[in-house]
Amino acid sequence: MTYCVGLLLDAGIVLLSDTRTNAGVDNISTFGKTHVVESPGERALVMATAGNLAVTQAVWNRLQEGVLLDGVWQTLRDVPGMFRAAQLVGAAVRAVFEADGPTLRAQGIGFDCAILLGGQIGAAPPRLFLVYAAGNFIEATPDTPFLQVGEHKYGKPILDRVLTPATALADGVTLALISMDSTLRSNLTVGLPVDLTVIRAGECRLALRQRIEESDPYFAFLRQRWSDSLRDAYMALPRPDWL
Repeated sequence: MTYCVGLLLDAGIVLLSDTRTNAGVDNISTFGKTHVVESPGERALVMATAGNLAVTQAVWNRLQEGVLLDGVWQTLRDVPGMFRAAQLVGAAVRAVFEADGPTLRAQGIGFDCAILLGGQIGAAPPRLFLVYAAGNFIEATPDTPFLQVGEHKYGKPILDRVLTPATALADGVTLALISMDSTLRSNLTVGLPVDLTVIRAGECRLALRQRIEESDPYFAFLRQRWSDSLRDAYMALPRPDWL
């Protein structure tokens, strides 16, 4: 399993993904699940994947080679906008399902795939999508400015309570890391290192792309400070008088 989270803020986009791939308790590997297409000043797109690694890698490779959409072979480097980019990713997912779905079913394996796609093309504002295994998708909105795939339940509460579109980009990075830490602590199928990407609105380029290891001093500090703060807040709460 994995955990990926994307934030759509007024100031830009933050995407964070873990790297753990679990094929059994004795077969745990590290694979990057963040993929980038960038032409600085013209477009910057980031794709974070969850699900069957063979399926998601096949989707990415098809997108690199070109996918037939509306009778035209296209890649993420030449689609005219983010909505078309989401359509292209959905078409790639369906193409992989048509090729591999019957074989997977014959082996009793589900077609497990979920993809976050965020970015900016040209002068249009940044957009963030979640593409499902059927190839259909939804888009983040001001009402729900974040999307998650994989083991999302542990990292959702902090985002529900704090995140708004007006959240600053640096604060968004901190919130994404806290969300990831909550998941790391509660689910062994999600693991370090994690890959962080940031796109600042209006720039059409990556403002940051960084792999964060367990030894990263800021992440280590954040994890400990967040745990201490939660413990202190709990201890400061009044106890119920029913007892």
